[in-house]
Amino acid sequence: MPEIAAPDVRMLAHASRTLQEEYDSREGEEVWKGSPFAWIKSRPPKQKGTICERLVSGYLETRGFDIDRAPDAEADRLVDGVRVEIKSSMLWAGGAYRFQQLRDQNYAFVICLGISPFDVHCWALPKKVVMERWRSGAISSQHGGRGGKDTAWLHVVPGEEPAWLRPWGGGPAQAVEVIARLTGRLPG
Repeated sequence: MPEIAAPDVRMLAHASRTLQEEYDSREGEEVWKGSPFAWIKSRPPKQKGTICERLVSGYLETRGFDIDRAPDAEADRLVDGVRVEIKSSMLWAGGAYRFQQLRDQNYAFVICLGISPFDVHCWALPKKVVMERWRSGAISSQHGGRGGKDTAWLHVVPGEEPAWLRPWGGGPAQAVEVIARLTGRLPG
């Protein structure tokens, strides 16, 4: 590797290495060692989203739901003919999920798939609930601070979910029951 000659560049390079240690926490990655989901973490964000959409779709198919691609970009899938958005999050280093890019689009409900090293969490939230919680501040705007209006994100610490979120799932089996109600399979 070439030697850096300029003293100021050497100082910045040293500062960069110091910061890298904070951001490249080996401890954070260690928890994913041996996880069947670890390979997903290394993928670019768009590819992670596609992978998780496929995981959700495949899982719901095994549970007897009919899954089709949505006919436009306003939703990700049709679940038993109902328009659904799918959001996913890998567990962040701080122990939380962040389901990002929630928008006011043409879907009936959003499935939030949270992947931990050895656990999976899942919620199915009607769009109406997402929009109400966003307006109330329980779901934060993602861009532009409080004035941000186009996208929101849902911050969830597994095991410490807010009371309003609990009826909408928790684990995959609970989310499937909610999805069955939201699609009209079960009275609800």
